[in-house]
Parts: sequence; structure tokens; C-alpha cells
Amino acid sequence: MLKPLLLLQSFLFCLFNVAFVGGRLIGGGFSAQENPFTPKASLVRYWNKEILSDKSSIRSEFLISKASPLNAVESATFSKLAAQNSLPTRLPDFCSAANLFCFPDLSPSLEQHNADVKFSVYDQKNFTNYGNAAAGGVDSFKTYSKDGNVVTDSFRRYSRNAAGHDDKFTVYGDSSNVVEENFNSYGTFGTGGTGEFTNYQNGVNNPTSRFTAYSDGGNGKAQSFKTYTHEANAGNGQSFTSYGKNGNGVPNEFASYGVSANVIGSGFSNYGEKGNAANDSFTSYGSDGNVPQNNFKNYGASGNAASDTFANYRDKSNVGDDSFSSYAKDSNSGTAKFTNYGQSFNPGSETFTGYGKGAEGHKISFKTYTPNSTFKDYAKNGVGFAKYNVSSTSATLGDGKTVNKWIEPGKFFREASLKEGTVIPMPDIKDKMPKRSFLPRSIISKLPFSTSKLAEINKIFHAGENSTMEKIISDAVTECERSPSVGETKRCVGSAEDMIDFATSVLGRSVVLRTTENVAGSKQKVVIGKVNGINGGKVTKAVSCHQSLYPYLMYYCHSVPKVRVYEADLLDLKSKTKINHGIAICHIDTSSWGPKHGAFLALGSKPGLIEVCHWIFENDMNWAIAD
Repeated sequence: MLKPLLLLQSFLFCLFNVAFVGGRLIGGGFSAQENPFTPKASLVRYWNKEILSDKSSIRSEFLISKASPLNAVESATFSKLAAQNSLPTRLPDFCSAANLFCFPDLSPSLEQHNADVKFSVYDQKNFTNYGNAAAGGVDSFKTYSKDGNVVTDSFRRYSRNAAGHDDKFTVYGDSSNVVEENFNSYGTFGTGGTGEFTNYQNGVNNPTSRFTAYSDGGNGKAQSFKTYTHEANAGNGQSFTSYGKNGNGVPNEFASYGVSANVIGSGFSNYGEKGNAANDSFTSYGSDGNVPQNNFKNYGASGNAASDTFANYRDKSNVGDDSFSSYAKDSNSGTAKFTNYGQSFNPGSETFTGYGKGAEGHKISFKTYTPNSTFKDYAKNGVGFAKYNVSSTSATLGDGKTVNKWIEPGKFFREASLKEGTVIPMPDIKDKMPKRSFLPRSIISKLPFSTSKLAEINKIFHAGENSTMEKIISDAVTECERSPSVGETKRCVGSAEDMIDFATSVLGRSVVLRTTENVAGSKQKVVIGKVNGINGGKVTKAVSCHQSLYPYLMYYCHSVPKVRVYEADLLDLKSKTKINHGIAICHIDTSSWGPKHGAFLALGSKPGLIEVCHWIFENDMNWAIAD
């Protein structure tokens, strides 16, 4: 005889188990193999209860596919742990079972490598002692953590006290997404030898790397970075703390640092402090970048006979903010050369505070120096400017030509482009976020989410101080708490049920959920096929939901007034066959947008003068009132 609990489960399973009809989940909507007590089953019931329109079933499976993969027992277990504030003790299990984005907790590696080592392919490892006190020889990493989605690794005490030892990293962390890499004590007290990074974090999204105690106390050990964060995107964690401190005759070279990068920030603290006969050169630093933010603090302080050269600093960049605080302070016989400093086509802000102050016998020169910059408290003698505050010869803002290179072709377009037969460039609509799932309401309702609770959130997700995860969490929570713009209604949602609630609160219960079908046509020209204006192409209400980077799947959903929504077939340029079905939204009223919005830079206009359209990217969503 069945026990009472099994009898109840059997009854409820039969009650909810209704088959698929015409591709739609009817009633409970579970197959014979599905458990009706899972988060996914709960979402199916919620969808069928809250959404009225039959047409909404066309895309319901897309949202349901984002449901938590937890089974019934796991969901109940982790919900209980969340209620008891005990999730941190089971975080790896939670992240794995719930399909979350979490950095692994790397345990120290005590491996000993006494002989020369050549790693052809290596991925995400925590080296505690590597190459320490090595005499001569070469250690090389050919491909380290390349093409990863979430990359985290660290080197502690790398080549410390080595003599005549060469270190080579040919490809380090390239083409990866969400990267956190740390070098603690790199080449400290090393004598002779070289350290070479040929390709470091190039093409990375959200790069973070920290070098602590880099070549401190070194003697004649040359370090070079050939290409560092080249063509990287949206990182603000490039930092060198205590770089070359107390070094003697240490030549350091950055051949290409942050070139063609988008919204990249870097920090150099205590660079070359108390160094003797240092020789540092930056051949191309932050050139051709978009909104770079570079911060040099205490650069070359108390150095002796140092030579620092910046051949091209922020050359051809677009806005951004850079600062040099306490540069070459109290140094002796130092030379600093800036050949081209900040010759941006769209100037940003550069600030020098305490530049060469207290220095003796120094020589600092700028061949060409950007407009719109500030010098405060700097040495009046020994600083030469060949050209200062020269007028920019580049195109002015608004023509949409010069700055267009930083606004991806096709990212913004006019409504007239949505006509059958039009050839249009398609931006890269691929989802760059780590793969994640929603959390069920039973768990997410028990998790803190506010700037006042950041310490608690960081504890739950093992986000250490100054870590990449800490910044990811802080950025997401802060953006979610930001006041809405004029006419905007917004909400961040971490469960599918919350998204349904927000969309129906704005649009009513008769709604349709749409998303672009696939990523075909990305970064190439396509032909617009058949076009359909949602709600007859009239100005309507809509809710757009865009992914935010957070441990669990979270969307920034918002509704803005006066939009038109379209769906369009996208055709191959040569064969004219259908390759995709895109969803586009056109903002009719842009009067409240900022004048430097990328749409105006790309299209060459001003707020309120034109409408602006954009595609819904992969895994983003658009809700509209059902026709």
C-alpha cells in the first residue's frame, strides 16, 4: 500500500499532467516524465495562469527554457539554506545545480617544477610557488586559459629570487569572457633574465588582471608586454601595484597597451618607485580606444636617472578620463617623454597633479598635448611643451563619420531602413554573457539585493574584496537602483515569474513575447525581407528586457513611451534566402536622450530630432500587447 505522501504526489501528478496540444502547454503542461513540483513546472503553471493571449504560446517555450534546472528536492534544499543564511557553505554545489555564474574557489597548488617547463595548453590553475629561485633556463606557457567563458587563475610568487631565468607567455587569457587573473609577486628580486607576455588578454570581454609587486627589487630583469588587452571590452580592473619598486636597471616595455579597446580602465600605482636607472617605454598606450580611463598614481617617485617614454598615449581615442597623480615626484635626473599625448579626435579629460614636483635635474617634454586638460601643482622648470592645447583637426561630433568606428555598424539605424529589399549592416547580436538560469521565487525571495546589503551578497557568492565578482555584483545592483529616466518604467528581475509580473503590469495580460530567432547575419550585411509592424505599426507600449551580468540570470526590463515594434525576415546578401527573423524596436521620442548618446554619434543628429531603432539581441526579449 502506498504511503500517504506518495498517494498525494501521485494524485497531483495526474491532476497536472496534461499533454501538449498544437505546440502549446495546456493545463499543467507536463509530460509523463516531468515532475510537477520542479521550478520549471511551477513556471509553466504561472505562465498559463497569467497570460491570456493564445498567441503568447508562440514564444512561451523560450522563456520557460530559462527556468531553473533544479529538481524538486534541490529547490527545497537550497531554499531552506537561503532562509538560514547558509548558502555560502554550499556555494559550489548551488552554482552547479542551479546553473549560475560563479568563480571557482581555487585551491593552492604546491606542485614543484624544478626543470624547465613548457606548457602547450593550460587552463585555470592556481600556482602558489612557480619558478622560485630558479637559475637560468626558460619556462613557457604557449596557450594559457584561452577561449574560456569564465576564467579565473592566479600565480603567487612567480620567479621570485630567480637568476637569469626567462619566462614566456605566448597567449594568455585571449578571447575569453569574464576574466579574473592575478599575479602576486612576479619576478620579485629577480636578477637578469626576461619576462615576456606576447598576447595578454586580447579580445577579452570584462577583463580583470592584477599585478602585485611586479619586478620589485629586480636587477636588470627585462619585462615586456607585446600586446596587452588589445581589442578588449568593458574592463575596469587592469592594475599594476608596486611596479618595479626598488629596481635597478630594469627595462620594462609595453609595446601595445589597451589599443582599440572599448571602455577600458587601468591603474598603475607606485610605478618605478625608488628605481635606479629604470628604462620604461609605452609605445602605444590606450590608442584608438573608446572612453579609456587610465590612472597613474605615484609614478617614478624618488627615482634616480630613470627614463620613461610614452610614444603615443591615448592617440586617436574617443573621450575618456586619465589622471597622473604625483608623477616623478622627488626624482633625480629623470627623463620623461610624451611624443603624442591624448591626440584624440573627441577629447576627454586629462589631469596632471603634482607633476615633477620636487624633482632635481629632470627633463619632461610633451611634443603634442591634447586640449581640455588640467595641470595642477607641477614643476615649472624642466617641462617643455612643443605644442599645447592645439586644436583638433578631426571631424566634429555629430557628423557620425569619424566616431562611427566606435559605434558598431548597424547598432543603431533609422526606421526607413526597415523596408523590404533594403541592405543593412547587422551588428554582432550574439549573447556575450555567461550561460545562466533564473532562480525560482522560493530561493530568490530569500536573497538580499540592494546596495545596503552588498556585504551580505558578496559573502553568499564568495566575492572577495576588490575582486571581479565584487565589482560585477556592485555594478548590477547599483544600476538596478538607479532612478528611471524620463518616462521610463523599469525593474530588474531574477525570476521568470517576476518578468511576467512586470510585463503584464505595464501592458496587461494579453501580451506576446518575442525575441530575435538566432544570430545568423551578425557582423555582416543582410537584406531586409518581409516586415511586419506590431500592432499595425502604430506607436505602442512595449517592454524590453536586456541581460545584466550577475551570478544568476537577471534582466533589466524597462518600458519607455512612444515606440514602434517590428519583426522582419533577414535574408542572406547573396542567395536572398531567409537566415533569421529579427525583432526591432524604434524609439520615436528621443528628446530626453543625452547629446553624446551613441545613436547620435552614429547617425549624426541630436536629441529629439530623429527616431532611433535597434535590434533585440540574442537572449534579450521584447513584450508587446497582442494584436
